[in-house]
Amino acid sequence: MLQVYGIKNCNTVKKALTWLEDNQIAFQFHDFKKEGVSDEKLKAWEKSVDWQALLNKKGTTWKKLSPEQQARIVDVKSANEVLKEHTSMIKRPVIEYNNGILLGFNEEEYQNNLK
Repeated sequence: MLQVYGIKNCNTVKKALTWLEDNQIAFQFHDFKKEGVSDEKLKAWEKSVDWQALLNKKGTTWKKLSPEQQARIVDVKSANEVLKEHTSMIKRPVIEYNNGILLGFNEEEYQNNLK
């Protein structure tokens, strides 16, 4: 069974969950806002994708950080500290599946990797 991480009210997460449901793919959902994310989980994901891919710089949470705070995020350690504190800065959804993880919603990637 897939594990899906995200925030329920995020439009991209909603699209992903709808796609999974429409394609009858079973999943469990982990809400970052309610359950947070562990350092161990971030490190596990970073074995599949670069830490910079996990960091959502397009969202409002990133934009609310001061330029000084943004400038301090220079490596995996500094990124993970911020991502644990501001889980809405994690690119979402994060989908764990047999071959690794998928970030965001891309129907073609889902079709190729999850069906």
